Amino acid sequence: MYKHILITTDGSENAGLGLEHGLTLASCIGAAVTILTVTPPFPIVAAAMGAGSYTPVAVLEGYDQAQRETAERILEAAAERARHAGVSATALHVPDATPADTILERAEALGCDLISMASHGRRGLKRMLLGSQATEVVTRSAIPVLVVRA
Repeated sequence: MYKHILITTDGSENAGLGLEHGLTLASCIGAAVTILTVTPPFPIVAAAMGAGSYTPVAVLEGYDQAQRETAERILEAAAERARHAGVSATALHVPDATPADTILERAEALGCDLISMASHGRRGLKRMLLGSQATEVVTRSAIPVLVVRA
């Protein structure tokens, strides 16, 4: 049925549910897996706090380093869960990107035939302000999307 599943994670407890469902499915059907985490670029709001000034290079480098280290920890934990489930998985970190766009781009580039992800279950003002990556992916995806409601 599915040969290559893209499983997204941000390391949160909710994303862990999506990871588990995706890995279980992959294990049952023998699908290959790519585990993807995306880290956003340096927040514009933080840069704008000192309007008229610039963000020091050391601050940007520190942010990038922290994002890389966090992504490595997330992907190492996810890869361990995949090994435990008996699933062959490739881990991928895409820095300085928006999650929904990157998920869709990578799914297509990698030839994935299913995306597995969790919904963070945001409601009301939180959803309006923070958006829903799952909704955007489902709306725009040309391939099936398994959304695990957390």
